[in-house]
Amino acid sequence: MGVWRVCEAPSGLPTPPRGLVCGLGSALGPAPAAMFAAPLRRARRSLFLAGSIAMATAGRAKPPGPPRYTNRLINEKSPYLLQHAHNPVDWYPWGQEAFDKAKKENKLIFLSVGYSTCHWCHVMEEESFQNKEIGAIMNENFVCIKVDREERPDVDKVYMTFVQATSGGGGWPMSVWLTPDLKPFAGGTYFPPEDSARRIGFRTLLLRIAEQWRQNKDALLESSQKILEALLAMSQIRVQGQQSPPPSEKVLATCFQQLSNSYDEDYGGFSESPKFPTPVNLNFLFTYWALHRATPEGARALQMALHTLRMMAHGGIHDHIGQGFHRYSTDQHWHVPHFEKMLYDQGQLAAAYSKAYQISGDEFFADVAGDILLYVSRDLGDQAGGFYSAEDADSYPTAESSEKREGAFCVWGAEEIRALLPDPVEGAAEGTTLGDVFMHHYGVKEDGNVSPMQDPHQELKGKNVLIIRSSPELTAARFGLEQGRLSALLRDSQHRLRAARAQRPRPHLDTKMLASWNGLMISGFAQAGAALARQEYVSRAVQAAGFLRRHLFDPASGRLLRSCYRGEDSAVEQSAVPIQGFLEDYVFVIQALFDLYEASLDQSWLEWALQLQHTQDKLFWDPKGFAYFSSEAGDSSLLLRLKDDQDGAEPNANSVTVTNLLRAACYSGHTEWVEKAGQILAAFSERLQKIPLALPEMARATAVFHHTLKQVVVCGDPQGEDTKEMLRCVHSVFSPNKVLMLADGDSAGFLYRQLPFLSSLERKDGKATAYLCSNFACSLPVTSPQELRGLLCQ
Repeated sequence: MGVWRVCEAPSGLPTPPRGLVCGLGSALGPAPAAMFAAPLRRARRSLFLAGSIAMATAGRAKPPGPPRYTNRLINEKSPYLLQHAHNPVDWYPWGQEAFDKAKKENKLIFLSVGYSTCHWCHVMEEESFQNKEIGAIMNENFVCIKVDREERPDVDKVYMTFVQATSGGGGWPMSVWLTPDLKPFAGGTYFPPEDSARRIGFRTLLLRIAEQWRQNKDALLESSQKILEALLAMSQIRVQGQQSPPPSEKVLATCFQQLSNSYDEDYGGFSESPKFPTPVNLNFLFTYWALHRATPEGARALQMALHTLRMMAHGGIHDHIGQGFHRYSTDQHWHVPHFEKMLYDQGQLAAAYSKAYQISGDEFFADVAGDILLYVSRDLGDQAGGFYSAEDADSYPTAESSEKREGAFCVWGAEEIRALLPDPVEGAAEGTTLGDVFMHHYGVKEDGNVSPMQDPHQELKGKNVLIIRSSPELTAARFGLEQGRLSALLRDSQHRLRAARAQRPRPHLDTKMLASWNGLMISGFAQAGAALARQEYVSRAVQAAGFLRRHLFDPASGRLLRSCYRGEDSAVEQSAVPIQGFLEDYVFVIQALFDLYEASLDQSWLEWALQLQHTQDKLFWDPKGFAYFSSEAGDSSLLLRLKDDQDGAEPNANSVTVTNLLRAACYSGHTEWVEKAGQILAAFSERLQKIPLALPEMARATAVFHHTLKQVVVCGDPQGEDTKEMLRCVHSVFSPNKVLMLADGDSAGFLYRQLPFLSSLERKDGKATAYLCSNFACSLPVTSPQELRGLLCQ
C-alpha cells in the first residue's frame, strides 16, 4: 500500500526506492553500500540491472483444472518452491544437477530467490514465470534455479550481498544472473514483464543478457571474477591487530543517541514511514534503562520503548480480531500494514511485551503478550509441537473470487460491521447500537479509513483497517457506559467478527518449520511464562523444544537441521537430503534453551544448550579473524563465507551469541566462552563505535559483557512454597545481566557437576535461600523475596 510497501530498504532504515521488493531483511545500510559500490562498479564491465518501480496488480486468478506444466520443484518440500512447481519455467532447486547442466551446456544461470508469503514474489510469478513465452526464453537461454531464502539463508546472503553492494538496496524477489561457475554479474529485484516508457522489462532483459553471453562471454567472465574479488575483500569482518572489546559506555551512549534522534515522538517507532517493529531496538532501550534508571536518559529510553509498544498495539499492524502482529506498517501511524504475519516477529514481540509488563507492571502489556501467544498457538502451531513460518498477506475476498487481494482476510466494510453488530446498547443514548460503539472505538468510517496514498491499487477502497482511535475512557464517556461494560461489549463484538472472518478464505499458510524461528518463538513463550507467571506458556515452550529435539536434531552427530515440513496427513516430513543447520539455528535454539531452563528449571535443556554451543564452536568459529561465520565450511557452491554485520528483522546471530556465551560460561564455569564473547565484540569494534544503531543487540550485549553476568542461585526444594516465592520474585524483576539457577541439593545433578561451588551454598535456617554470585564470589544469603528484590534492583 503505497510505494514503501514494496520498496523497503533492507537495512531497516529508509533509503530511496530502487526496485519493487518484498520482505525485510537485515543488510547493509547506505554508507556500507556506497563503500562496496565504487570498487565493484570499477570492476565490472556489464550493467547492473536495477529492478523497476512500476506497480503491478496484486490479484491472481485461480488455476483452471489440472496443471499444464510440472517441473522438478514438484519433488521439493518447501511451500515456496512448490508454488512454482507448475510454472512453464524448467526450474531446478539449488544443487549439483543444475550446476552440472549449466557447465555442460555452457549456459548462464538465472537465480530467483524469494519466500512463500512474499507479495511481490507472487506478482512476478504471475506476470513472468507463468507466462509461457517468457518461460520459453528462460528455458532456452538459462538454467533456472529457484531458492527459498528461508530454507537457504546462506545462498540468499551471498547474492544479496552482491545486489546490495552494487545498488545500495535489495529485497525479494531477488533476481540474479550467474556465470556457470556461480559468479554473479547482474542482478536486481522485481522486474515487470514488459518494457515501459521508463523501465526495461524482464523479457527484454533476458534476451539482452543472453545476447551478451553469446557476444561478450570473456568480458562477462572477467567482470564476474573481479566482482567476486571485490566482494571477498569488502565483506570480511575480522579483528584488527590487538583490538579489544569497545568500551560499553561509549557504545551505549552513541546507540541511545542515534535511536533518540530517529524516534517519532508522536507515534513511537524509529522512522516516519514505513514503520517496523524492530524488537532489537526495544530490547536495547530496556537494557539502557536498567543500567541508567536514575538518569533523564534512562527515563527517556524507557518512555521510548513503552510508548512504541503501546502505539503498535493500538495500531492496524496489530490484528485486533485474529490476534498477532503483521509484518510492518506502511504509514507513520502504525495503521495500514503489510498484512503477512511472520513467526520471528511474534516470538520477539511476545518477549518484548513481557519485558514491558515486567518493568511497568501494566497489565496492558501482559494482555498483548497473551494475545500474540494465543494467535501463534491457534494458527501457527503444528500438532506435533513445532511452529509454522508465516501467513500470507494475500487471500481471496470470498469463496467465489477469482483474484486474491492483499489484506482481504483482515479488512471490513462499515455495512458489514453494522450487520454483524445490530444490537441496541442498554444504557447508551437511544438508537445506539453495538456497531456504533465498536466503529467509534476502532476508527471505522462509512467509506473506509484507508487513504488512497496507502492503497495505489484500490484493493482496500471502501474498507477499514481496525485501529484504536479512542481510549477506553473516552469511548465509555462518549456513550455513557461504565468501562467494565464497554470492555464486555468490545469483547463480544470481537468474538462475532472473528466468527464471521472464519468464514472467509484463509491466506496461504507456510507450513515449513525452521529451527531458528522456532527458537525465537520458544524464547517468546518461555520468557512470557516466567514474567507473567503463566505455566501454560512454559508448557507450550517445553512442547516445542521437544519437537526440535525429535525432528530438527540428529543425536548421532549432535547437529541441528534447518527445516522440516508438514506433509500429507499432517505428518512431519524431512527433505530427501536434509538441510544442515546454519549459525542462526544454533544461536536462536541455544538462547531458547537457556530461556526455557530459567522458566522450567529442567536441567536437561541446559545440558542440551551447552552441547549445542560446543558444536556451534566447531562448525562456525573463525579462529583467525574471530566471531562466527553464518555457514559452515566445505560447501563448494558458496562463493563467500560471510558474517552478518547488522541486526534487522531478526537479530544478528553474532549479536545474540555474545550473551549466549556469557550465559554458557555462567552455567558451566568454562571461562573460554567469556573470552570468545570478548573476541566477537573486538571483531565488530569499529562498527559498534561508529554506528551502533546497526547493531543494537550487540551494543546491548557489550554492556552485559562489561557489567558481568550475575548468577542468581536459589537453594531450595523445587516443590516448596518458599522456593516458588523466591523464584517468582526473580522472574518479576527485569535485570538484563542475571542468570537464574536452582540449587536443589542433588549433588549428582548436571549443574552441581558443572559448578562445584554450588555444594558450598546452604539453606539458611532450613528456608529457601538466595545468593547473588559473580566471578565465583557470592553475596550474603537472603531468605525473603523483599531482600532478594533489593539485591536484584541494585
